[in-house]
Amino acid sequence: MPASLLIVDDDRNFTESAADFARLRGFQPYVAHSLEQSRQFAHLPPLDLLLLDLELPDGSGLDLLDDPAMPQHDRAIIVTGQPSVESAIQAVSMPIGDYLLKPLCPIQFDALLKQTAAARGILLSGENRHGMIGRCEAMCRVHEDIDRIAPSEASVLVSGASGTGKELVARAIHVASGRSGPFVAVNAGAVAPELLASHLFGHERGSFTGASHRHAGYFEQANGGTLFLDEITEMPLALQVYLLRVLETGTVTRVGGTESIATDVRVVAATNRDPQQALDAGTLRDDLFYRLADYQIALPELRERGTDVQLLAQCFLDSLNARHGTSRRFADDSDRVMLRHPWPGNVRELRSTIQRSYLSSDGSLVRIRPLQHRPRSMQADSGGVGFSVGMSYAEIEREMLMRTLSHFGNDRTRTAQALGVSVRTIQNQLARLRGGQDRSV
Repeated sequence: MPASLLIVDDDRNFTESAADFARLRGFQPYVAHSLEQSRQFAHLPPLDLLLLDLELPDGSGLDLLDDPAMPQHDRAIIVTGQPSVESAIQAVSMPIGDYLLKPLCPIQFDALLKQTAAARGILLSGENRHGMIGRCEAMCRVHEDIDRIAPSEASVLVSGASGTGKELVARAIHVASGRSGPFVAVNAGAVAPELLASHLFGHERGSFTGASHRHAGYFEQANGGTLFLDEITEMPLALQVYLLRVLETGTVTRVGGTESIATDVRVVAATNRDPQQALDAGTLRDDLFYRLADYQIALPELRERGTDVQLLAQCFLDSLNARHGTSRRFADDSDRVMLRHPWPGNVRELRSTIQRSYLSSDGSLVRIRPLQHRPRSMQADSGGVGFSVGMSYAEIEREMLMRTLSHFGNDRTRTAQALGVSVRTIQNQLARLRGGQDRSV
């Protein structure tokens, strides 16, 4: 049975949010907005946690603690937005587990649920599942995808921005698959193109200058296990053809060799680009995509994961405290800072920020200090569009159009699709620009 929670509060926004939060963590929540509604749950089995507001329309939440019409409970917590010395003294004299103030911090509430579940020996949903921390809806879907696809032999294509955890997903699939062989990871974009074939498929002695001995490639090394091919869209097209053949036949031929070597390898590929955009741009072959994408998993960016950023930050801080023998905690404004920052570097940026903030803290409080910078992917010299204060709308429009045309090799159809307009609009805009240039001469 899941852990159970009854929330008694007349603030409907609070009860709905708290119930949703608890439900995502694996709890069975019940909600009441008055003493009378609370008594309707008398038939329930003993509750694991009772969350009470002091000020209710028909009395005080403390009245429920001695009410015989209430279900039994293991722990009661007071949550109030109107604290007073009198109520605090009264709570101390009663079997109250804690006296908390609104607004309730998500990390504080999460810790409360974790303690309650631990008393029952229950693992909370989304808490370090598959080696990944996250309880938002998008991450719950990722966990479900891993559970669903891992036992099969299907190839998997994982997409997501840099720093979202693509390799963690690949490792989780490998672990959950039960395959006895090793997990081997290779970044196709980090290996020189002329050496990538040798790294992947191996080579025979003397097959090229410097090949002084026979070498088993990553496919052979991963036999019986999983091969993770990161940044698959960075692989040269000629090698993509050979990779497709290996995936189709289940055999590999070393560079300079003639022998076909059978391999039992499950392939998980990843890209930080949208797969459809990679196909449109011609950096990923259609036939290889279909072979790799037996199943697709898309990872959310950190700014889309809500309070997961706080869970992850606390995990990183706990790790630093354990490593250095400290007990530092986040400053009071940390939640606000973390939730407002866009985290363009995703979890990798968050980890770096927590470590830097920890090392720069003098006392027991850690103040979050994200770096204020524009990621290179957003800069004009790397394919992005550069705007500056003072530019007119016409100048911005022209810059966007010309940059997008250049990106797609002056293909007006693809440019129109990318900008969400018709080809005729592109043609008219170019005509206006040419007309302006003619008048300026």
